Amino acid sequence: MAHSLSAKKRIRQNEKARARNRWRLRTMRDAIKEFRDKLVHGSVEDATKAMRECAKIVDKTAAKGVIHKNQAARRKSRMSAALKAKKNAPAAKA
Repeated sequence: MAHSLSAKKRIRQNEKARARNRWRLRTMRDAIKEFRDKLVHGSVEDATKAMRECAKIVDKTAAKGVIHKNQAARRKSRMSAALKAKKNAPAAKA
């Protein structure tokens, strides 16, 4: 247990930061799940809108340092590839 006032303050700050980071991660993951759901069950237009919103949230999460910028880029790239595959799927069947 911390004894000095500065160490106690640091513990309080860390708890608050951890809570904020967990909230940001949860928000990002929820947005990704919503995008995937619309990709499977919704129209291409709905998935495109969800992709834009999700990419924005992923970028904000990376900007705050919760995830690495390369992880954000990888997540957006995979979402974009999935959306592109969905757009091209009906054309391939016809």
